[in-house]
Amino acid sequence: MSTYAKRERLLLADLLETEGPDAPTLCEGWRTRDLAAHVVVRERRPDAAGGLLIKQLGSRLERVMAEFADKPYEELIQLIRTGPPRFSPFSLKQVDEASNTVEFYVHTEDVRRARPDWTPRELDPVFQDALWSRLERTARLTGRGAATGLVLRRPDGQTAVAHRGTPVVTVTGEPSELLLFAYGRQNVADVQLEGDKDAITKLHESKQLGI
Repeated sequence: MSTYAKRERLLLADLLETEGPDAPTLCEGWRTRDLAAHVVVRERRPDAAGGLLIKQLGSRLERVMAEFADKPYEELIQLIRTGPPRFSPFSLKQVDEASNTVEFYVHTEDVRRARPDWTPRELDPVFQDALWSRLERTARLTGRGAATGLVLRRPDGQTAVAHRGTPVVTVTGEPSELLLFAYGRQNVADVQLEGDKDAITKLHESKQLGI
């Protein structure tokens, strides 16, 4: 496993272990046990994980998720820590880095920022650049459901167009915060929004951002 994906994986596993199985998360309807089950199913049950993207497979995904959520919580944490089995595409270093760095970063924040006393993590510039690189590639996908035009902008002025349209809302922040915003965590993302007031309200309340 490569550096960032491995680091974020272990951070998530440690946090889930510390919080216990019934702590809140930012994922609607999910406690930490559900989130842990999601991470394990995504990597270990490709026959069910397709339901994350294909509606017709949604019922199967729910059944398999429920089966894993019923497992001992400690077992789920250990499965996250040890990573995917050899037959999983996620066991390949390049796939792991490309797919899991963002996945584990976002889910770590789903747990951290569900607590009332959360504080932002201090992330090094190289990791911020890595997150920005991934955000640039997925901006159009995460922003496809935006009700307004949407531009994501770093403090240094670099931009990524997430959705074309008018009026345009420009969201400025560090890549880690822009990523959370683009993945539907608008209420906890430390960003500044510029544009038409009604468009900003509509975008902030939208549930259509993310994959």
